[in-house]
Amino acid sequence: MLEFEFQMFKGKSLAGVDEVGRGPLAGPVVCACVALPLDDLIAGVKDSKKLTPKRREELFWKIAGKATEIKISLCDHTQIDKINILNATKKAMTECINNMKTKLDYVLVDAVRLSGTKYPVQAFIKGDDRSYLIAAASIVAKVARDKMMVRYDKVYSGYGFCDNKGYATKQHIEAIKEKGLTPIHRHSFVKHFLEP
Repeated sequence: MLEFEFQMFKGKSLAGVDEVGRGPLAGPVVCACVALPLDDLIAGVKDSKKLTPKRREELFWKIAGKATEIKISLCDHTQIDKINILNATKKAMTECINNMKTKLDYVLVDAVRLSGTKYPVQAFIKGDDRSYLIAAASIVAKVARDKMMVRYDKVYSGYGFCDNKGYATKQHIEAIKEKGLTPIHRHSFVKHFLEP
């Protein structure tokens, strides 16, 4: 989990970036950039997908308490429909990085290659499995996005956003067919579900 931090970039000032929400039918893609001290590690940090919601929440607050800096950016459903999900992800990641005030030598990113960032970026396949800082960013992004979707569930009832977080569950798809689209649905993602 500290492969890059302690081997390739030892002694450098680092941050990690990851995104959550590339696959859902509704809601934004959310990115987090996290700078954490590497001499005071938080036990249990790993890819957010491998953690329970309760454990993610616990680690989120520990990360928030120890982080040198955290920035969160998003691209909403409108931007995703307009520029596609990959470009929306890159846009949110770049904004996250460029909003960081901490002086960084490198930013470690999960898989996505970026340009136009104010700090050098290194992308790694399965970075959220191999990098402590990328894993921390994945936890922050996941908890932040889940909280947004829980709030949306109160505004747009009947779609199960509180549980499915906008992903294509059976309940969600049936609700789309019965009730139509909400203002936060990604038209480019749901159109094939609406075809007869």
